Amino acid sequence: MTKADQQIVKETITTETLAGGGLLNAEQSTRFLTQIFEGTPLGALTHNEVRRSKTGQLDKLSVNPRLLRRKVENIDATSAGGVPVLDEETGQVTGYRAQVVTSQVPYACVSVRLPWEITGETLRQNLQGTSFEALAEQLMLSQLREDVEDILLNGDTAAALDDPDHDFLYINDGWVKKAKLGGHVVDLTALQEGVLDIRAFNAAAQALPSKYHGASVRWLMSPRTQQSWVNYLANAAIGNGGNVADSMYTAPFGIQILPVPRIPDDVIMLTNPKNLVKVSTHDVIIKRSAEGKHAVMEDKIFYGIHLDLDAVIEETDALAIATGVGVA
Repeated sequence: MTKADQQIVKETITTETLAGGGLLNAEQSTRFLTQIFEGTPLGALTHNEVRRSKTGQLDKLSVNPRLLRRKVENIDATSAGGVPVLDEETGQVTGYRAQVVTSQVPYACVSVRLPWEITGETLRQNLQGTSFEALAEQLMLSQLREDVEDILLNGDTAAALDDPDHDFLYINDGWVKKAKLGGHVVDLTALQEGVLDIRAFNAAAQALPSKYHGASVRWLMSPRTQQSWVNYLANAAIGNGGNVADSMYTAPFGIQILPVPRIPDDVIMLTNPKNLVKVSTHDVIIKRSAEGKHAVMEDKIFYGIHLDLDAVIEETDALAIATGVGVA
C-alpha cells in the first residue's frame, strides 16, 4: 500500500465523521480526488479540475504568436509604428496592444460508483481478524485509482454490447477516443508493416505542430509498446554491428517516453500530459453502513464510493496520436 492509500484511509475512510457514511466536504473531496487522480505516473502529470457543477465549460487562456512590435520613442504607436488615431466611440487614443485569447472547452461529468459488501461471518472467520475490513478498503481504493485512470484513457460510449468490458468502457469517452476524433492522427498500419520502428515516431513527431514541441511533451505508450521499441533498437544495433545511443531507448527524437500501463498497445500519444484534464466535482460520497434491514438480516456491512468524472483534452491541436502501432 502506498502512502497515498494510507493517507486516504486515515483521513477519509475511517474517520468517525464518515463511519456512518456521507458527503465529503469541499476540502476532503478535493484531497480525496487529488490522491486518487495523482496516484499513478500519468495521473501525477495530468491536470486536475474540481468544479461545482457536473456540466459546464473550462476556461482556456492563450496568446497568439509574434506579438512583438518595434518601439517608437515617445509615441504610443499602432502595430505598424504610426501615430494612433482617435477612437470616436470611446474617445480614447490607444496604440497597439497584444490580446489575450479566451475560449472554453465543454465538460460533462458522469457519476460512477464502487460498491462492495462484507459479511459478518467473513470478518469473524478470516485470518487477518479485525484488520480484514481495513485491508479490503485499501484494496478497493487501490483498484479505484487504477480504474479511474483506465476509464479516463479508454472510455468509449460506443463500446460494443458483446464486449466483456462494455459496462466499464461505456461510462464515458476517454482521452484516446477524443484524441482520435480531434487530434492529429497518424495511421501507421501501412507505414511500419507491423513492426514499431523509427518511422513511427518520426511520423507522429511531424504531425504535431512545431509550436507544441516543448520540454514537457512526452511519448505516452504502454510498457509493452516501449519494450517493442527497445527490442527494435537492440536488433538494429546487433544487425549493423554498431551501437545505439542510450537516449534513443528512452527518448526518441529527444522526447521522453512515459510508460502508461493502461494505454492500448496499438497507440502512441504525443502531447504535454498537462493537456489531458481530469474533471470532477466536490460531490464525493463515501459510505459505510452496518445498519438497516438488509445489514441486520443478512449480517453484512455495506460500502460505497460515489464520485463523477470526465476526460477532457484542453487543446486537441497540441496532441498527436499514432494508431495501428505494431507490437512484436
